Amino acid sequence: MIPVLVFDIETIPDVSGLRVLHEHPASMTDAEVAAAAFAARREKTGTDFLQHHLHRVAAISCVFRDDDGFRVKSLGSLDDAEPKLIQDFFRVIDKYTPQLISWNGGGFDLPVLHYRAMISGVAAARYWEMGDEDRDFKWNNYLSRYHTRHMDLMDLLALYTGRANAPLDDLAKLCGFPGKMGVDGSQVWNLFQEGRLKEIRDYCETDVVNTYLVYCRFQLMRGMITLAEYEEEVSLVRKALSVLDGAHWKEYLSAWR
Repeated sequence: MIPVLVFDIETIPDVSGLRVLHEHPASMTDAEVAAAAFAARREKTGTDFLQHHLHRVAAISCVFRDDDGFRVKSLGSLDDAEPKLIQDFFRVIDKYTPQLISWNGGGFDLPVLHYRAMISGVAAARYWEMGDEDRDFKWNNYLSRYHTRHMDLMDLLALYTGRANAPLDDLAKLCGFPGKMGVDGSQVWNLFQEGRLKEIRDYCETDVVNTYLVYCRFQLMRGMITLAEYEEEVSLVRKALSVLDGAHWKEYLSAWR
């Protein structure tokens, strides 16, 4: 089988970048710099959401499914800097050329990773291949909107119509999966400031499992797998999660009825 890589990122404000761009006085704390950026953005757009290049990657979590089974993990360690996380992500693509699956990855995760990889000097040759070295990539690559090496399920299910987008949490729960486990993206910056990066990574991991399960349901809907194969795959995911350490997996399985 073609390896499947489901991914999700969690981000925080790029405080160092904001200091460079806005020349804040050194006496301002990171929290104050971020608060100033949120306030300026809110005044301009009505929302705190910063532009993509001003997000710093705090966590990248992945589901990897291949002939060897189902795995879920966050890349790197709690001590790894952003460039290491980004390099690890693109290194997986370089090695396996997987089918990429995301929820809003085209609208958020990948643009952020593009900017942050450029800022950090991270190479990602296979990901950026568009047919110059591998002719197959001319017709199906990770970058073109209607190509499928990267499948943004949110975008595809909405037929590329923003007003039809559905939240992952809602759709996962409507399909019978647990959905989000008590944390959402708006809480990540506060959790990070409190030194709770592990909780951020745990939350991100449950989100990629939700995305993978929704992807399995999508594959069933489009006739790529049978009902028996779908049920077998869902059972495999349950079994794989049941042997993992971590309170978040016990909570996840408990919520999965």
